[in-house]
Amino acid sequence: MIKYSFVVPAYNEEKNIPMLYQKVLSLMDSLNDQNWELIFVNDGSRDGTWDVLLNHSKLDARVKCINLSRNFGHQAALGAGLSYAGGEAIISMDCDLQDPPEVVAEMIDKWKQGFAIVYARRLNYRKDNFIKRYASKFYYSLLDKFSEVSIPRNVGDFRLVDMKVQRELNKMRGKSPYFRGMVAWTGFKHAYVDYYRPDREEGESGYTLTKLVQLGMSGLMGFSFLPLKIGFVLGIITILMGCGFLTYMIFDALINDVYYHLYKFLVVILFMFMGAFFILLWILGEYVGRIYDEVRNRPLYIVHEKVNIDEYSHIE
Repeated sequence: MIKYSFVVPAYNEEKNIPMLYQKVLSLMDSLNDQNWELIFVNDGSRDGTWDVLLNHSKLDARVKCINLSRNFGHQAALGAGLSYAGGEAIISMDCDLQDPPEVVAEMIDKWKQGFAIVYARRLNYRKDNFIKRYASKFYYSLLDKFSEVSIPRNVGDFRLVDMKVQRELNKMRGKSPYFRGMVAWTGFKHAYVDYYRPDREEGESGYTLTKLVQLGMSGLMGFSFLPLKIGFVLGIITILMGCGFLTYMIFDALINDVYYHLYKFLVVILFMFMGAFFILLWILGEYVGRIYDEVRNRPLYIVHEKVNIDEYSHIE
């Protein structure tokens, strides 16, 4: 049985793949362990990523490749890799070298100590702009406060999970996966390995602002009822503000003898309630859309081609 599986989603990473492979190779050589596999999932790349992966798979049978039929997103690609990983310990990481393979040695030590989940926790922030950095902090503070499970902060998808955790993850059939929450939800014993995350050297991040928002919504919708609570809070605020305006207008009319036409009262009330109404419609639409997505029961991803992977290794 394979001892270690590395799962690496790749999107337009042709320049980073050779460097990542060499770093993983050097790491495992230093650990004197050749019983490992490196699973790359090509998530519909538009450059030469797949050709580079094929070349590496021909030179080293431990390099295993999954080619998705199109770009399904990072979380879907990660799920595809997890379903084919056959190791006792599975390490998921990005292909851009911002998840340094050198850290994996410490993660393996923690795993050998009996921890089923080992998170790689960032001690620094990348060179993100001011808005993105603080929006991220605000988002995770909200998610931590209102989520049904405690999702660790400053961790991404760079982690090690035991095969028993992997089995539970593969049972989850949601159409909007959010592995940062799903791993925490399993509740297994966990530990942290702290590291400083380097900046990307080659290529550009596949996480555009739109994809980041979609990932954030998956986290909120999948692990928190915060949006529904926001609607309730906004409704209360709207009613209180409306009461405040009405109180002011009534006292102004009684004390200062100011005459207000009836339509002015109605405009104030309707304006405030229409704002809350549209917000609640948006929240309802998000939930209905996700229910519709589940009902359609479309696959999370479609595998177009596999290299160095046996059919029986797929875990349902």
